[in-house]
Amino acid sequence: MPERLLSAAEAIREAQDQAMAADRRVFVIGEGVADPKGVFGTTLGRVEKYGPGRVVETPLSENAFTGVAIGSALMGQRPILVHQRVEFALLAMEQMVGNAAKAHYVSNGAHCVPLVIRLIIGRGWGQGPQHSQSLEALFAYIPGLKLVMPATPADAKGMLLAAIADDNPVVFMEHRWIHYATGHVPEASAPTPLDGPRRRRDGDDVTLVATSYMVFEAVQAADALAGEGVGVDLFDLRVARPLVLDAVVQSVRRTGRLVIVDTGWQAFGIGAEIAARVTESCFGALKAAPRRIGLPAHPTPSSPMLAKAYYPSSEAIAETAGSLAGLEKNRVAKVRETIARNRNDVPFDIPHPSFRGPF
Repeated sequence: MPERLLSAAEAIREAQDQAMAADRRVFVIGEGVADPKGVFGTTLGRVEKYGPGRVVETPLSENAFTGVAIGSALMGQRPILVHQRVEFALLAMEQMVGNAAKAHYVSNGAHCVPLVIRLIIGRGWGQGPQHSQSLEALFAYIPGLKLVMPATPADAKGMLLAAIADDNPVVFMEHRWIHYATGHVPEASAPTPLDGPRRRRDGDDVTLVATSYMVFEAVQAADALAGEGVGVDLFDLRVARPLVLDAVVQSVRRTGRLVIVDTGWQAFGIGAEIAARVTESCFGALKAAPRRIGLPAHPTPSSPMLAKAYYPSSEAIAETAGSLAGLEKNRVAKVRETIARNRNDVPFDIPHPSFRGPF
């Protein structure tokens, strides 16, 4: 049977459609959900199918409509709240942190908030320090919130269905570049368990953990390193809270080396938490100190030239992992050349065509 290929944007749209068709309590609310562009294509056609009562276009009042969504969830509805940029959600942090994340705890379990909060993160097209940030660590810090970060179209659909079915608030973070990735997506409405990392490549020399879009960069690095005999055990983190690292710890006990590549800032980030937990769990098995790769400590640039120096690349991942595994400098240089050659002349600040192929 041929693969059923969808983009991640199409997979997200299908998940919402199937959930809304199956349960009238599910509705979509946010800025741009009824717009002709449909939030990067993820809500296209939904208002025409379900009407404005279930696809609710809101005023530019993030704190207010986030409160409406939380209140409706407390009353038994299952809203999908959409903030087109993660920065817009900052205006509603009090609602998410003070109300959604705490309702179950402060009510001693009497109340739950079955709410999905879709947030768009990541780089592209010169949108810079106001509209291109990756702020996932802010939400991973908050007890009471779950945080999922899919990379593949299949996970985008399955994990969104699982998030909608969850009785507690789930922050569903989509890097804007994963919307363009394509892959096999089952037609059935089947939730994917929110159970943590998935292994994407097998290897015995170095453990590599990547989040969200950086999984694609890490795959390129792992494949290039394999050509030089370095086996990368690559994990797609998928779920940042609750953070379940059993499989990663087992891998590090075997490889003795750990590299984490994150979409967010390196300092105080998710990569730092992973490094700390793995080190606590298997310090004696480490052959070298864990290495973190993330954004440098300054605001996100708009200039393509500055962006090229700002964002981690597959070349940087390969160099870090290869060096940690003891690969000679000339062979590390060869790996970088291979990756650069595969990129050809594609500009750095748009998705590479390879990200569109099946994962």
